[in-house]
Amino acid sequence: MSIAPQTTTKPKVVICIGDIHGYITKLQNLWSNLQTLIPPSDFHYAHIIFLGDYCDRGPHTREVLDFLIALPSKYPNQSHVFLAGNHDFAFAAFLGAIPPPPDGSAFSDTWEEFKPSEEREGWYKDDGYEKMHLQGRRWAGKITVKFNTAKGTEYKGSIYDAGTTFESYGVPHGSSDLMKAVPDNHKKFLSNLVWIYEEENVSIETENGLQSCKLIAVHGGLEKGKDVKEQIKYLKAKDTRIPKVEPLSGRKSVWDIPEELSKSATIVVSGHHGKLHVDGLRLIIDEGGGMEQNPVAAIVLPSKTIVRDTDKL
Repeated sequence: MSIAPQTTTKPKVVICIGDIHGYITKLQNLWSNLQTLIPPSDFHYAHIIFLGDYCDRGPHTREVLDFLIALPSKYPNQSHVFLAGNHDFAFAAFLGAIPPPPDGSAFSDTWEEFKPSEEREGWYKDDGYEKMHLQGRRWAGKITVKFNTAKGTEYKGSIYDAGTTFESYGVPHGSSDLMKAVPDNHKKFLSNLVWIYEEENVSIETENGLQSCKLIAVHGGLEKGKDVKEQIKYLKAKDTRIPKVEPLSGRKSVWDIPEELSKSATIVVSGHHGKLHVDGLRLIIDEGGGMEQNPVAAIVLPSKTIVRDTDKL
């Protein structure tokens, strides 16, 4: 009696790319390094998840979006996921490229909770503001306090540092002309960004060897103390009734894997936090934080190899 040889399926390569924030040269260099490091047979069939925040801070938002939009046609055998970051959501909200609230309410309803911040943040109140989501108004606003004490940097126009994004489209910060200057394919890209992404059977190296896990990718993370299924439901629905989407914008509340997920093998991967943090199955890949002097990083699974734009390969 002959014994059939065991067949081992090679785990697929999954690449998670952290916040780019308008730095086209960093993105190009990171992409080149990934291409150099990963064998062509793996790279050209890789599953690539961009973790959000493509715009603001750096000078070339327009070129970054052009690069990302071109990827599916340049690399047709790869699969690409583009998550919405809090900056991208706010940019899209300004352009009117987000879905209306599912209950038929007005976007102006999202302003109320945060009204006390309106003057300090200098919310946008030019053409179209009456029907704009809170985050669009904050994004295009003109902040009155120029210095960001938390980061030790000057704000670039707004609380979101959106001035550079306006400039990349040839428009002065805070101008309604941006609505016409942004090409339709960019608006469509922003409109199509997903708030959360789930993938089954993603392999990752652990202390106990290779483990097959579910992967959840969300820009900031999932909130602790709140039902995970409910969070996933509203994130998939892109529920724009919410004035501030904590899984896109939160900090401490979304840092850890929620307790109910820690009982199952679930990778939670995010950008957003301005840190590189790899702790078990919690992956935070945002070494750049939108700061000019910091690298943009990616993590390659299953090996958990960190690749940066600054690596000399």
